[in-house]
Amino acid sequence: MLFNSIAFAVFLPVTFLLYWFLFNKNLKGQNFFLLVVSYVFYGWWDWRFLVLIAFSSGLDFFVGLQLQKIENHRKRKFFFALSCIVNLGFLGFFKYYNFFENSFVDAFAAAGIHLEVRTLRIILPVGISFYTFQSLSYTIDIYRKKITPTKDILAFFAFVSFFPHLVAGPIMRAANLLPQFNKRRTFDYNLASDGMRQILWGLFKKMVIADGCAACVNQIFGSYETLPGSVLLLGAVYFAFQIYGDFSGYSDIAIGTARLFGFDLMQNFAYPYFSRDIAEFWRRWHISLTSWFRDYVYIPLGGSRKTLGLTVRNTLIVFLLCGFWHGANWTFIVWGLLHALYFIPLLLLKRNREHIDVVALNKLLPSIKELFQMLLTFFLVVIAWIFFRAENLKEAFNYIAHLMSPSLFSFPTVYRSNMILVAILIIVEWIQREKQHALEIEGIKHPAFRWIIYSVVCFTIYFFGINHQPFIYFQF
Repeated sequence: MLFNSIAFAVFLPVTFLLYWFLFNKNLKGQNFFLLVVSYVFYGWWDWRFLVLIAFSSGLDFFVGLQLQKIENHRKRKFFFALSCIVNLGFLGFFKYYNFFENSFVDAFAAAGIHLEVRTLRIILPVGISFYTFQSLSYTIDIYRKKITPTKDILAFFAFVSFFPHLVAGPIMRAANLLPQFNKRRTFDYNLASDGMRQILWGLFKKMVIADGCAACVNQIFGSYETLPGSVLLLGAVYFAFQIYGDFSGYSDIAIGTARLFGFDLMQNFAYPYFSRDIAEFWRRWHISLTSWFRDYVYIPLGGSRKTLGLTVRNTLIVFLLCGFWHGANWTFIVWGLLHALYFIPLLLLKRNREHIDVVALNKLLPSIKELFQMLLTFFLVVIAWIFFRAENLKEAFNYIAHLMSPSLFSFPTVYRSNMILVAILIIVEWIQREKQHALEIEGIKHPAFRWIIYSVVCFTIYFFGINHQPFIYFQF
């Protein structure tokens, strides 16, 4: 079920009313209801994959209990490995089987050996990368004895399948989200109203910015060989805002929706295009995934505690895995490698923790130095996004080659229709960059002014949000 669909526009208010009017005094009832509506939400796409998420949830609930009661190290290791192998096995089969098969065939073809292989038509379950990592974090933390397992199977199943963030995050840890299922929620008007504002801003970013940019991006990438470099640069910039509006818009809607039901999800995007270097960008982009790889891959590998060579190795591994997590294509791996190459110089110079605070804190405008840093970081990110968007490596390199032609310095005479809307997004988010989301405007005391802002945003969505596109991250 899409957040920007008529079905969800009916589903959400009905679910909200039933949740607070029928189950507001019963914790078990609240969790059971959330589990049912979450399965309806997920099964709306393809009910067959409900079996997969139910099996994964049941396995990790069982493994968690075993890890808690068993003291024998070898047996604990067995159950932990069982969870990892099954969860990553499902993820690997559904997401990467065809990639490995095609890469295997291509490798033999390069050596002059042509293999006849029967391919499988595998449908990728929506959100499998997200709920697999969330469920895995539960068993990993229990194995490390950082948390204790829940004995409430209903709460655990609801935690794994919680519909607001089920298919595209944020990837929540059990230590943060599961306790919220173990206490009865009471309606909080301020929390719910803030959730509605965040949903509205998420819809603006998705339906106006992302979907609006998508039409131009598809046309430019589809005919890049015939277009001047300036237009190709514009297409890459538009894609940067398309994927940002798409993914951060989803996260805003997810976080806002969760607040309607009394839950607090972590911030997943913190205005990443205002970053002054790549390290800061990754502290602000897809925060839940970045922190997951840091805690469960980078630090266990040794992090930065050992030699400089091992630190560089660990950084490379994390970024390559991050790229591979995004999709079964060499373009994503190169995208991850590029970000590693951007990041490693900061690591070698020990400047990767230089920009922790918000840029131009308590100031209206950035300094010249900060502006240059932001523009340079954004340019590097945009170049990497070309690999993310391209169908294959050949297309990505050809796109960049055409972009870097002398026509790069010409003025783009086409595809300029979205510039004003993108500029509005940048201005609004710059003004609100110290807030959790751009419509956090309770500081405006007169209600009439706030409602004028809400009305303008709604009108903009209605007027410009006509080019409906699926969420990009559903494919991951």
